Amino acid sequence: MVNFERHARHVSLPHVGIEGQQRLADASVLIIGAGGLGSPVALYLAAAGVGRIGLIDNDRVDISNLQRQILHSTADVGSLKVESAKASLEAIDPNLRIEIFPTRLSPENAIDLLGKGWDVVVDGTDNLPTRYLIDDACSILNLTWVYGSIFRFEGQVSVFGYQDGPVYRDLFPEAPPAEAVPSCAEAGVFGILPGMVGTLQATEAIKIILGLPPSLNGKLLVYDALEMTFTPLTFEADLDREPVRDLRRVAQMLSEEQWCQSPIDHDMPQEQISSSGSPTSMFNHISMTEFLQRRESGWTPFILDVRSDGEYQQAHVASCDLQVPHTAVLSVTEQLPKDSDIVIHCKSGMRSQLAANELIKAGWDAKNLYNLDGGILAWNNAAPDEIV
Repeated sequence: MVNFERHARHVSLPHVGIEGQQRLADASVLIIGAGGLGSPVALYLAAAGVGRIGLIDNDRVDISNLQRQILHSTADVGSLKVESAKASLEAIDPNLRIEIFPTRLSPENAIDLLGKGWDVVVDGTDNLPTRYLIDDACSILNLTWVYGSIFRFEGQVSVFGYQDGPVYRDLFPEAPPAEAVPSCAEAGVFGILPGMVGTLQATEAIKIILGLPPSLNGKLLVYDALEMTFTPLTFEADLDREPVRDLRRVAQMLSEEQWCQSPIDHDMPQEQISSSGSPTSMFNHISMTEFLQRRESGWTPFILDVRSDGEYQQAHVASCDLQVPHTAVLSVTEQLPKDSDIVIHCKSGMRSQLAANELIKAGWDAKNLYNLDGGILAWNNAAPDEIV
């Protein structure tokens, strides 16, 4: 039953009204992760009147979480996050149905947990294999899910699987090696960033429930908190991609020792499209350490900076051969070598992946393209004297 006094500001909206608010009250949303991203998502869905909210998380509240995980307070340190989250959400609206699952999503339980009648799934997860697991499970169950990712000062948001639209594997076909992905503890995260990204995720989830087309279906929205810019990037479904029929592929990823040993934190850095040594990888990744070692041995790749003009003017690599914003990389193809290696970098390694994808589509050989993990931030840390 809709509480019209509580939701009066929604009911007065032409795109919501009584019918829309009833849709929210009847809706079920599953949030995977009750950390930095899950916090604003859960709070805003509860405030909006989403009648049934599920939370999956097996972690406990740590004092280092409180800088960004606003579902929890100092008094909750040591408590299970899902229990702390449930108390916070019920304090907003005691009439909501909050279901908690104090477990980690796995290939063994994913189909069961995601198959409990959810209308939308929202990603607030902490590692890349789990995101592939969400995508594969949602593909099997024909569910729409809202993706979010944060890294230092940058975030990403998208919607996958909406009305047969593109999925996560269309945008990020392969995960990088685990050692190439730093944890949040290693890389750091701007405390307000998950609030911004999570709020955008909640916005798309509510629009889907209301029957309003999500703006980020087939688009990746890249947010830069330092520059205060929002850059939408369009992508399409890969018609040649093999359909997902089971979870064996992601189960293999999760079983690999390197992923089991990788650091875990409940805010995950951005994805990196890179080579994992398999024939299906799209292009190479290279760490700053490996780059410096190979350069000392005589390697002289073409250096392409795909940050904005303003970022380039603030600081750039002295040996840079060409700078162009990643959205305009196809405008300079005549200036790029076709038969020699190209190392592409941005600020942290996100936009450079997208630029590499565009070059592959334009005919560049993937084996000649290298995404610099960590971007100019890694370069500045390893060789600050080369930054001008």
